[in-house]
Amino acid sequence: MIITRTPLRVSFCGGGTDLPSYYQKEQGEVVSSALDKYVYITINRLSPYFENRILLKYSQSELVNSVDEIHHPIIREAMKLTGVVDSVEIASMADIPAGTGLGSSSTYAVGLLHALHAFKGEYVSGRQLAHEACQIEIERLGDPIGKQDQYIAAYGGMCRIRFNPDESVFVDPVICSPHTRKALQDNLLIFYTGITRRAGDILQIQKATTDQKMDVLTRMKDLCGQILEVLQDGRSLHRFGEILHEAWLNKRTLVREISNDSINDYYEKALEAGAIGGKLLGAGGGGFLLFYVEPQNQSRVRKALMRLQELPFRFEQQGSKVIYISDDV
Repeated sequence: MIITRTPLRVSFCGGGTDLPSYYQKEQGEVVSSALDKYVYITINRLSPYFENRILLKYSQSELVNSVDEIHHPIIREAMKLTGVVDSVEIASMADIPAGTGLGSSSTYAVGLLHALHAFKGEYVSGRQLAHEACQIEIERLGDPIGKQDQYIAAYGGMCRIRFNPDESVFVDPVICSPHTRKALQDNLLIFYTGITRRAGDILQIQKATTDQKMDVLTRMKDLCGQILEVLQDGRSLHRFGEILHEAWLNKRTLVREISNDSINDYYEKALEAGAIGGKLLGAGGGGFLLFYVEPQNQSRVRKALMRLQELPFRFEQQGSKVIYISDDV
């Protein structure tokens, strides 16, 4: 038996420029961090007492005889890519529901690939895991998504990720002091709106309108450089909250479906209670709201958003990793 643990993520700025419709024209860029919320994948040899050859357990169960019979598209393509196609049992668990803006689909793909490679006795780098996850989701399955989630899930930490027109990706750790990193972590609050959505639906619309929104996306990308300067300087993180707010105002203009009356209302209540800025995580439409709130205002913001469930979190320094290997592998 092998178990992998792969982190979900929070994206601070630049989202949307990791889509091919943008970075094939101009280099894209995001600043993201892994969180201590995870997707766990377990893979084990299937007992010979089962009549079928493959047993899968996720939100549904599948018991099939061949890879081609598998309904779950990511599992099917990951097994084909790695060549693990027979006599296996694969199960998954997650700390956070899918469709909530923390990159769960790509995190699942990275963690599954990691487990399948480990099952074969293969060591794989974060770069290979991210590349293969992108290959499955974007190329094989045609999902209208970007690349940032796969890379931050595979690498972990807080990173500046750049997406180049030739399809190469540069991943660099954000340079800041431990004190600054902790202060940022302590000043960020995340709340669950209770709304789930399919990111691909929104991203499909955004993809189709990229040419008309290149100037907005470029402004959002340029905020990444400002965030890096704030974190490297470390003397005042107040500006970090202002950048989040600016990024959100720009993001809302990309696609009407990114926000709605409920989300806008929650956002305004948080600002009135003392939040400096924030944004909706992921493609939009629901999921989690992120706010930068200085300590003296956090109780007021929590009270203003008392109808929402808060997500306690810490930054995660490690990417996808194998956390258990039994002796009989």
